[in-house]
Amino acid sequence: METNKLSDVKIRSAKPKEKTYLMSDGEGMYLEVTPKGGKWWRFKYRFDNKQKRLSLGTYPSTGLKEARAQRAHFRKLLAAGVDPGAKRKAEKAATEVAKSNTFAGVAEEWAAKKVLSETWTSTTEKKRRGWLENGLIAYLGDRPIAEVTPAELWETLQHTQKTSGYTANRLRGMASEIFNFAMATGRTESNPALPLQGQIAVKKEKHRLAILEPDQIGRMLRKISSCDAMPTTKAAAQLAPLVFVRPGELRHAEWPEIDLKKAEWNIPAEKMKMREPHLVPLSRQAVAILEGLLPITGSSRYVFEGVKPGLPISDNTLNKLLKTLGYEGKMTQHGWRAIARTLLDEVLEFRVDWIEHQLAHSVRDANGRAYNRTSHLEGRMRMMQVWADYLDALRDKKPWPKLEIASDPAPRLDISQRPATSPRPATKPRNKGENNFDSLIEKLMGSKSED
Repeated sequence: METNKLSDVKIRSAKPKEKTYLMSDGEGMYLEVTPKGGKWWRFKYRFDNKQKRLSLGTYPSTGLKEARAQRAHFRKLLAAGVDPGAKRKAEKAATEVAKSNTFAGVAEEWAAKKVLSETWTSTTEKKRRGWLENGLIAYLGDRPIAEVTPAELWETLQHTQKTSGYTANRLRGMASEIFNFAMATGRTESNPALPLQGQIAVKKEKHRLAILEPDQIGRMLRKISSCDAMPTTKAAAQLAPLVFVRPGELRHAEWPEIDLKKAEWNIPAEKMKMREPHLVPLSRQAVAILEGLLPITGSSRYVFEGVKPGLPISDNTLNKLLKTLGYEGKMTQHGWRAIARTLLDEVLEFRVDWIEHQLAHSVRDANGRAYNRTSHLEGRMRMMQVWADYLDALRDKKPWPKLEIASDPAPRLDISQRPATSPRPATKPRNKGENNFDSLIEKLMGSKSED
């Protein structure tokens, strides 16, 4: 049987035709030329009285010499009674199993499980995958997970320890979860991250920067009000102190979540850190800001659409604005939560459980049951309006009376009657001896009793 019929010259000069045609090299190997000009190496053979075919690659990626070497290898297998196709499939399956048993393979399964179970938000997923790729997979990715030792993991974590002990410690925790998952799925028998618990030096984390002096807060609010920023950026910066949600929750706000008539913002569970839906009562001032944005982003998905259509402002936009206004090292966007938590309690003297609930922290009643999204809604509505009026007073340098009203229940207030235009000026100090709760609330809410 004639063999080695082809040459590189013949192959290069082969032109496509209207139909696919074959160029034989002998002993079952041939070149398949397609109408589009593709050139595929094939090996045809018989095994168990069945005609079979294998791909040897494409030309010129797989050269003539390499294709002939594969043919010779396959003919040896046939002579030994082995089906080359079956052997190739078995080797591929073994490779896939080996790959799934590497640290990278198991880590990807673990991460996918986190996403599927909605344990991670999209923002958290992006951050955690970044840590995983750069801090663990970059060093351990190809290692069989069953062979990773505590010493090897320790050496890996030292690369991150040099820049951040906090992140290194978080990576150790992630690695521990990954190894536990590998143990549960039968791919390793030990967790090398366990002996490293408590061994990574972590500097005491500083609290997120926040300004807590009322006069300084007022100055900052004035700077935000007068800044020359993009409309969406400025609106987000003005709304942030009024709602004090987490920065990611603010910038991912969507118009369908907001009901301006009811003055409510309902954030779905998948966007929340605690994976529970959250209701934010909107003050008159918050409603006015959002109404001002309607002509700009009302037809878009996101309330605070960024430069790129269809996407929100970036996670650094508001912190960059604070930096521009002179607050680098003094205040971050997350600081509004600390400000609200402190001043609502210590200055405005609202109930701590109302504050914690509005911060979307885990709050439980006397029986240990978690409050739902509408718990204490009337009280929180009042609190959010008083808070907005207080911030106005700080911004406008107007006095604010000490209110002893926060802890007591009060009649239901119809927020649908709130003016939905510009925010009202800060409440004037009450007259000496004025203690009527309803009268004060009516003044704060800008409404009058019909009785």
